[in-house]
Amino acid sequence: MGSESNSMPKIVNGDFGYTLEDVPHLSDYIPHLPTYPNPLQDNPAYSAVRQYFVDFDDTVAQKIVVHKDTARGTHFRRAGPRQRVYFESDDVHACIVTCGGLCPGLNTVIREIVCGLNHMYGVKRVLGINGGYRGFYSKNTIPLTPNTVNDIHKRGGTILGTSRGGHDTKKIVDSIQDRRINQVYIIGGDGTQKGAAVIFEEIRRRGLKVAVAGIPKTIDNDIPVIDKSFGFDSAVEEAERAINAAHVEATSIENGIGLVKLMGRYSGFIAMYATLASRDVDCCLIPESPFYLEGPGGLFEYIEKRLKENGHMVIVIAEGAGQELLSESLRSANQEDASGNKLLQDVGLWISQRIKDHFSKHRKMAINLKYIDPTYMIRAIPSNASDNVYCTLLAQSAVHGAMAGYTGFTVGPVNGRHAYIPFHKINERQNNVVITDRMWARLLSSTNQPSFLCTKFVNEASKEDKEPPAAVLENGFADGEVIKTSLAKRHCSVV
Repeated sequence: MGSESNSMPKIVNGDFGYTLEDVPHLSDYIPHLPTYPNPLQDNPAYSAVRQYFVDFDDTVAQKIVVHKDTARGTHFRRAGPRQRVYFESDDVHACIVTCGGLCPGLNTVIREIVCGLNHMYGVKRVLGINGGYRGFYSKNTIPLTPNTVNDIHKRGGTILGTSRGGHDTKKIVDSIQDRRINQVYIIGGDGTQKGAAVIFEEIRRRGLKVAVAGIPKTIDNDIPVIDKSFGFDSAVEEAERAINAAHVEATSIENGIGLVKLMGRYSGFIAMYATLASRDVDCCLIPESPFYLEGPGGLFEYIEKRLKENGHMVIVIAEGAGQELLSESLRSANQEDASGNKLLQDVGLWISQRIKDHFSKHRKMAINLKYIDPTYMIRAIPSNASDNVYCTLLAQSAVHGAMAGYTGFTVGPVNGRHAYIPFHKINERQNNVVITDRMWARLLSSTNQPSFLCTKFVNEASKEDKEPPAAVLENGFADGEVIKTSLAKRHCSVV
């Protein structure tokens, strides 16, 4: 990536501790921009809507569980159509790009941006950028119309193609300027949104009237602030099918073990939610919760106990779990992919072999282990009904924001209300499972697995969390994040 985003946050303070983390607007750096009546006021589809437009002062609270003396806290600008827009429909030339890995719902977002621009605002010119960021300067574009995208939501993947890396800020903005594009919709994960922030900065530096809108995509659900990312529900649903298959395999043979590896490089949300949905899982291992194999209270002891009790066992492991246990010869500690993600070894294959070796060599106990890795099957499916609706809301919110002149933002639901969120809030940290939270406790209650953590460490971390450092608060870490960070490198040592 050519440079880092360095814009100052746009913050508005109000009474009683109210803070608005506002998003940039074209009028911030281009004075005297004309505005136009929003075409939605004449749209028959919206004639029955009681209130067409979002009030300028409408905001969405980041934190909704408060005490009577709590400050009002951080808010974000509410998403939705505005009474005045900053683009005339005939002048809009929009483009859409998808970057990073595949995820259910990509085609739905593409479809709804195209249809939203056309049906709500009368925009006819929309281009698809082929092949991710590098497609801006090295590949052909694809004209997109409601007819060409009509049924793409029924397919997995992305019709635009995707890639990792390829971010050259100057070349990308040169292409945007040369093609006279004035709305850019960027669909991708945290690395992609960081790239979008840099593109926005360069566009602002050049003084271009170009709105940059991000739609956050991560199948792992590891983007902060927003309630969840699109494709997550579909991924959990498909992951549950893989778990069901592992359960059938395990229960059909003596001492059967079904081991399923699911996505989750740094965050174990898919593994956790699929486990809770299935109710057939005996042990769920995620990156946020350290575990160990041998000795009292270790994984091997628990596996033996479950096999003796039930005659079978199902284990779910996220791809990023247990990486610290792999020997140095197997780890790729300093290697990254084109998106800057650390390359991981296949912990599923590794732990499968360790389990087989332990029970054949040390316990002299015959087991039958079946390993299932549905990762690429899950990424490639079309989105389910829930995600299709969610993708529609994301796309339309992004369109409303760009037409209203907002730029340098990403869109997503915050406590159930869609909002415009500055890029820096999305990029400042990752969303992780908090293993001292009630949701993880629900999982432990469902699986009856040990936590693999000493009580004293949990107590110590809880004490640390009561008075978190000021730097942590300033960086916006969520409640429990300090606990998760403290525990990430701790587990019960076995003598």
